[in-house]
Amino acid sequence: MDKRLIIVAGPTASGKTQHAIELAQKYDTEIVSCDSRQIYSELCIGVARPTIEQLSIVKHHFVACRSVEMPYNVFDFEHDAIELIGHLFCHHDTVIAVGGSGLYIDAIINGIAVMPDPTPELRNQLKDLLNRQGIAALQSMLQEIDPDYYAVVDKSNPIRLQRAIEVSITAGRPYSKLIAEHTIKKRPFDIEVVVMNVEPSALRERINHRVDEMIDSGLYEEVCSLWHLQHLNTLNTVGYREFFAYGTPHQAASAISSITEAIKLNTWHYAKKQMTWCKKRYSQRENQF
Repeated sequence: MDKRLIIVAGPTASGKTQHAIELAQKYDTEIVSCDSRQIYSELCIGVARPTIEQLSIVKHHFVACRSVEMPYNVFDFEHDAIELIGHLFCHHDTVIAVGGSGLYIDAIINGIAVMPDPTPELRNQLKDLLNRQGIAALQSMLQEIDPDYYAVVDKSNPIRLQRAIEVSITAGRPYSKLIAEHTIKKRPFDIEVVVMNVEPSALRERINHRVDEMIDSGLYEEVCSLWHLQHLNTLNTVGYREFFAYGTPHQAASAISSITEAIKLNTWHYAKKQMTWCKKRYSQRENQF
């Protein structure tokens, strides 16, 4: 029997975790998480980590296994995940992968392209531009040199904006073109992608309900425990940066209502990007959950 990896993809709050668990139980196998934030042990409530009960039902990998202070990127993930999947196939004919981080899923399916590194001078120039003129300057520059990537990138993330600009300038070609021309790696196993589809209005209701539950479960306290690490790019993510924007825990405590609404809105925007990514990258099974 051929070895098969079933990847459960889709937007946040679409039910990926539960569906992956059900599949893992059906095939008596294990789950590989493709979430770029759930991998960190300090992040729990804000990243909707699977519950203790869910983790006890099926063995999960790449969940709460590293510290936010330990650098880790998609290249590391590709290496580690492919090695792990190969090991799991020694004991299982089917393995389940699940996550909303499109880049991490692509790393497993196609591999990640190696991009040229910029000169220190270019990197420092862009950092100086960000410090002097703000993120809008990077957004404007990227929109001019690579409008295709600008259309899909997280425009609130200066690290990703700067990286795309660095690569485009260094290579002399748009970042999006280099990604498109990347030679796809042939994996020694079959891959099936299941995309969780939820009607947009229902998905937005799910998101709002989840955020309310996060707040009730102690998201503010979790963020406070990480306040001294807010400079890390790992924490520049929805559910955390909305609190950090208020400067101090005390100031954030007095604005919980506003922060909650901001998280709901930003999560919805992120979910729409995830849906766009899935439509462009994966063949879909039209399931409604």
